[in-house]
Amino acid sequence: MRSLLLLAALCLGLAGALSRVALSRRRSLRKVLRERGQLSHLWRAQGEQDMSSEACDAFLETNEPLINYLDMEYFGQISIGTPPQNFTVVFDTGSSNLWVPSVYCVSKACAEHNRFQPTQSSTYQVIGTPFSIQYGTGSLTGIIGSDQVSVEGLTVSNQQFAESTSEPGKAFLDAEFDGILGLAYPSLAVDGVTPFFDNLMAQNLVELPIFSVYMSSNPESPQGGELLFGGFDTSRFTGTLNWVPVTQQGYWQIQLDNIQLGGTVTFCANGCQAIVDTGTSLITGPTKEIKKLQNLIGAVSVDGEYAVECSNLNVMPDLTFTINGLPYTLSAQAYTLMEYSDGMAFCTSGFQGTDIPPPTGPLWILGDVFIRQFYAVFDRGNNRVGLAPAVP
Repeated sequence: MRSLLLLAALCLGLAGALSRVALSRRRSLRKVLRERGQLSHLWRAQGEQDMSSEACDAFLETNEPLINYLDMEYFGQISIGTPPQNFTVVFDTGSSNLWVPSVYCVSKACAEHNRFQPTQSSTYQVIGTPFSIQYGTGSLTGIIGSDQVSVEGLTVSNQQFAESTSEPGKAFLDAEFDGILGLAYPSLAVDGVTPFFDNLMAQNLVELPIFSVYMSSNPESPQGGELLFGGFDTSRFTGTLNWVPVTQQGYWQIQLDNIQLGGTVTFCANGCQAIVDTGTSLITGPTKEIKKLQNLIGAVSVDGEYAVECSNLNVMPDLTFTINGLPYTLSAQAYTLMEYSDGMAFCTSGFQGTDIPPPTGPLWILGDVFIRQFYAVFDRGNNRVGLAPAVP
């Protein structure tokens, strides 16, 4: 009982102090807390006792606003070099490398976006390692360089990143973002590059080894979302965070107990693996199972997309992912996308078939369609994901 009372007292003091840090951006308060050993003690206690988020308010460090582009892409701004060169990037928990277009890239996709100019940065260093990466859609090649990278006042020094010199096809041509900043585990990093968040931790720029993501479900909202490095924000979710162990440290991979449609276990009856992926717009799964799901919800293939009647949303079944014994339910309004054209509404399914071969797959991907409904906390210190219903 005494330890719990002490912990509660620490939480109350810590929440007040960190909220002042968030408002004033003053580092002195962080030094005081570090000297007292309160932050590390508190987080260690949370990991051991699996404290609920009700025990403490929020661990706030640095928040990065996100732009919501048509409920399909969420991105924010970073800067690279001295003086800073600005880029918009997708913060992607499904990959581990940072890349932006290079001024030496001649692909059409590069010409449509901001391009990094190494000769204009006094802190740039040539690494020169060839770089190549393949995403679910799109690929690129380039070379590795090193420079300081800043996100909302946090500056990592000597961050290796890729300067793309070729972006073939149309995958990145129409993208509203310039590049991608990966937030998955180091084992996924191409060329063994240390990921940005690992350098944040190594350079003591975040007090707690966590980051969290909120995605707005309203494309018209000026606040499209928020990425917090070093903490989570209880005002963004309701109830308590439920912690789910990471099953394999590459992607943010977790175990699904089952998937229910309309209250009946329809997929994944014996359990399956999934990843929580901010870089994927939809919810994806094995093609055979997604086709069955599309049929069950009444979605019809039209020009490569699965359309549903908007008037049927109220009678379409709920989809529930059971994770670590708890239900995470999406209504039809949540798992469909609605667009307006000439005053008419068009609805499409938020599901897509993606076959990921063994040994990595098969995997379900819980992308933005899922994360819009459930605030996600990524805890590198305890290798777990925290989920809770997001505030609309």
